[in-house]
Amino acid sequence: MKLKGSDIVVECLLEQGVDTVFGYPGGTILEVYDSLYKYQDKINHVLTSHEQGAAHAADGYARATGKVGVCMATSGPGATNLVTGIATAYMDSIPLVAITANVAAGALGKDSFQEIDIKGVTIPVTKHNFIVKNADDLAPTIRRAFKIASSGRPGPVLVDITKNATVEEGEYTPEKIEKEVDEQKVGSYKKADIEKAIAMIEKSERPFIFVGGGAIASGASEALKTFVERIDAPVCDSLMGKGAFDNLNPRYTGMLGMHGTKTSNLGVSRCDLLITIGARFSDRVTGNAKKFASNAKKIHIDIDEAEINKNIRVDLGLIGDAKAILEALNLFLKQQNHPAWMKQIRELKERYPLKYDTDRLTGPYIIEQLDLQTDSEAIISTDVGQHQMWAAQYYHFRHPRQLLTSGGLGTMGYGLGACIGAKYGVPDKPVINIAGDGCFRMNMNELATASRYGVPIIQIVFNNHVLGMVRQWQTLFYGKRYSNTVLHDKVDFVKVAEGLGCEAVRVTTKEEAKEAIARALESDRPFVIDAIIDDDDKVYPMVAPGAPIASAFDADDVKNNE
Repeated sequence: MKLKGSDIVVECLLEQGVDTVFGYPGGTILEVYDSLYKYQDKINHVLTSHEQGAAHAADGYARATGKVGVCMATSGPGATNLVTGIATAYMDSIPLVAITANVAAGALGKDSFQEIDIKGVTIPVTKHNFIVKNADDLAPTIRRAFKIASSGRPGPVLVDITKNATVEEGEYTPEKIEKEVDEQKVGSYKKADIEKAIAMIEKSERPFIFVGGGAIASGASEALKTFVERIDAPVCDSLMGKGAFDNLNPRYTGMLGMHGTKTSNLGVSRCDLLITIGARFSDRVTGNAKKFASNAKKIHIDIDEAEINKNIRVDLGLIGDAKAILEALNLFLKQQNHPAWMKQIRELKERYPLKYDTDRLTGPYIIEQLDLQTDSEAIISTDVGQHQMWAAQYYHFRHPRQLLTSGGLGTMGYGLGACIGAKYGVPDKPVINIAGDGCFRMNMNELATASRYGVPIIQIVFNNHVLGMVRQWQTLFYGKRYSNTVLHDKVDFVKVAEGLGCEAVRVTTKEEAKEAIARALESDRPFVIDAIIDDDDKVYPMVAPGAPIASAFDADDVKNNE
């Protein structure tokens, strides 16, 4: 049958099970928005305050639910404002479909008003992208976009649609989207690879398991739990892997890397077998790659063949879906026992706990209160910096998809949009964004979005009047030369929040913070807590970028790790 192009767009979204779209209208995409008006009883559109907020909201929705997030924007600056959010999703392998509109096909290449080659702009930061110039191509392109975004290693896909394609009629035949076998998830590993992995595991006396975001994307948590128990090994994770393994499990040792625990870093440096599941060995994890886990044989499980041996040379790469590979290993693996090794790990955990100043209000105290008052069950989004590391260190993430944070790109201003998107995806859980005052300034306009729609999210601002993480680096590595990292100005975040329609309170003591969190959790409106903390609060541990992390932790004179 024939439908107007804009109606085909919305019909295709319905085919894919899309219930919420985040976006901002403009001239070239008005036909699509007119169709959204007609279909408003089937698809909820959330008008954000800025297109970047729409991209982050779609990203947060995707991370919290496991579904494909969807955002929309008009041509020119509308489309380019999505780019940071698209790049954020790309670096963290998040399934996202961004739909933009462009000038009519006949006006392309003529510097028309608000014309931009958004396809060309986003080539480096999308898994794939398209430009659609006629209505007949809309349905197959959108269907393909969703499949690409969600298959194999997930990622963002952009579909740019010229104005004429939204106005013209095109052919549309409804399709029921059937769940297909994802050939990429089956992978290219062989039975011989499984047998080799099992032989390596059985030979090991000091195995260690390192878990990344790929384990969450594959839904591998239950298989991982069985695998860990079967091997009798300790477990650490990356920032993106938080919640893949229960952080309250006694086998859990904390995060790995420059902001990780001493136990995890020493354990990985001393193990004889490191099994990495769905992680890409980023520089923040490995430090000096030549010295990373130098005493260990290495098994790397990943769906993306390009990650095998990219940053760290391994002895065995198992390419495929983490859940499928772990289930295959569990099928043949006999119970292993390493009592002496596990005793060493327990002793390290007892000797090197995370510590902070308990005499005053600090970021870690607030995180611990959040953990306590939400029974470790909330969804936490963060921005990027000290507060992000405190959240990763002090909140006990017990399930996948509890932590939403920009790991790869490190996007300041990410958290509030992601928090709103997550609350739409998982309305029954408390959703809390944690930001520093530097990050909060970047996209605090999205509080207007939360108040407009009555979205009861909680925003906590760690307000220390500095760019905390960068300032800490200046303290440690730049002779305390604080170039442009001090924010001693007159911004009153409580008044800003109230002016944008939110409840807000300022806290300066531990008791005030405890009471404010309880009050915020009971509120049915967006709630902002402006927490005044000291500008010298630090994230421990901290190892210089590029340093051999394990060696740094072994040194007796590393002042910032004691």
